Amino acid sequence: MTVTKQALEGNWNELKGRLQDRWGQLTDDDLMRARGNANELIGLIQKKTGAARKDIEGFLEDVVANGASAFQAVKDSARDYSQQASEAMHAGYDQVAESVRTGYEQAEGMVRSRPVESIAVAFGAGIITGVILGVVLKPR
Repeated sequence: MTVTKQALEGNWNELKGRLQDRWGQLTDDDLMRARGNANELIGLIQKKTGAARKDIEGFLEDVVANGASAFQAVKDSARDYSQQASEAMHAGYDQVAESVRTGYEQAEGMVRSRPVESIAVAFGAGIITGVILGVVLKPR
């Protein structure tokens, strides 16, 4: 039999639900006693239901295989999403960097072509900022 203890424990919640769907006479207590031990689980199901060992083994192998493939699909989707998010972040960063670079070049060109006006604007902005800060931070 290819169902291992790790496979049973890794897919236990799904397996438990599927076992109870298939064989309704299995209780939670029954399943907890056999948890992790494939031979005990198969023996318990045979005793409670009269099902053939081969049928039980096939069912367990199917559930474990489907659980593993579903986990792999989720893992692949998460990796793809992470890759796409990383690419989008890099594209956004490149766009912002280009925008900042363009703005800096425009400001530098303005200062070179109109140095006096640039100094006057900077001085005026500094005065206005100082007044606003003085009013906002003034003790009451």
